[in-house]
Amino acid sequence: MNAPWKPGMTGQRDPFHAFVCDDHSFDLLRAVASELGWAPEKVNKGGMRNAVQSLSITASPQILFVDMSESGDPLNDINSLAEVCEPGTVVIAAGQVNDVRLYRDLVASGIQDYLLKPFGADQLRDALTQAQAVFMAPRDTGPERPHCTIAVIGTRGGVGASSVATSLAWLLSEKKKRPTALLDLDVHFGTNALAMDLEPGRGLTDAIENPSRIDGLFIERAMVRASDTLAILSAEAPISQPMLTDGGAFYQLLEEFRLAFECSVIDLPRGMLIQHPHLMTDVNVTLVVTELTLAAARDTIRILSWLKSNAPQGRVIVVANRVHAGSPEISRKDFEQSIERKVDLIIPFDLRVAAQAAKLGKTIAETAKGSKLGAACTAMLDEVLGAADAGAAADAPAKGGAKASVKKGDSLLGKLDFKSMIPSRRKDKVAQDD
Repeated sequence: MNAPWKPGMTGQRDPFHAFVCDDHSFDLLRAVASELGWAPEKVNKGGMRNAVQSLSITASPQILFVDMSESGDPLNDINSLAEVCEPGTVVIAAGQVNDVRLYRDLVASGIQDYLLKPFGADQLRDALTQAQAVFMAPRDTGPERPHCTIAVIGTRGGVGASSVATSLAWLLSEKKKRPTALLDLDVHFGTNALAMDLEPGRGLTDAIENPSRIDGLFIERAMVRASDTLAILSAEAPISQPMLTDGGAFYQLLEEFRLAFECSVIDLPRGMLIQHPHLMTDVNVTLVVTELTLAAARDTIRILSWLKSNAPQGRVIVVANRVHAGSPEISRKDFEQSIERKVDLIIPFDLRVAAQAAKLGKTIAETAKGSKLGAACTAMLDEVLGAADAGAAADAPAKGGAKASVKKGDSLLGKLDFKSMIPSRRKDKVAQDD
């Protein structure tokens, strides 16, 4: 309701709506609304219930007057109203309960004022005039930051790209207090909402089926709130229902995210690079999440090459995730030689933390506080923000350069020097066989 105001929000909104329960308040509000130059027909009967129903299908006004006389649970009803109100709406409530604790709780919930019934014309006029002044006053939105779009791409299934995406989004929103949107583009099998113990809703599937509906109001209502600074848009579409789209809905969603949030984190299945390459057009930072295996090395080379050609404006960060303490299939040194660049971050594998996160419905980063895994997540956040804040993503190549590519006629296994990557026991056996 009295959420941070954003420029341009006043254009399509009525200046005033009211929902009241009794005839006296109805007549008084119509008279005062006319004095202030507002349409008297915007005063409606029905109180809180009618307000919630009406605002769930129409745009919120600049100033909303709502009668809570028939409300059995005022605080819960105010929270229901907040779910359908757009940010910036100034709310005045009225009721018959004369309780200072209720007044304080309502103000803490986001309303501007609470009038005790019966109220007079002067009292009502003063409250509405003050609400108008509050709405028109310039808001301190804090320091201006350019929007940052971050894509997280896994080189293979099971490397933990979704865990990285949810952890990064949580860190941006909780540690840096940046309003963050998390978009899970695995429409049928996405796990971002599940990882945070949330129901994904139908927002993403509705957007794909009806791209013309996508606007600021749709974003506000379709996204699932994980916290005051983190919202998720995901889906669990039926696996018998193919989602046919040209990707226009995804691009439109990202455009709206730039207006409503400071950061966007996209959990991007690697197949999307083939189907919808335009999604990478405005990405500032790309995290390529991999494991230290032969297959992952091959696909890291291919993805880095694709990014160099199709998204040169973005900084690329290579993250080796779920790295075990023992000997991996390929050593870090050999992996880096094969992809012809450094691995920027190593995130260790911690089964205890992963199991605890799954049980609690929390992100890995939140659960891993104080551990080596938590320190690695913090390092990831610093790396991403450093890349974004540098402002050189569009001009400078990614650190180390994504030069690796497979030329026609080359043998990939020869390029990777496969024998040198075989663990020592297997190398001994190969020597004996030779």
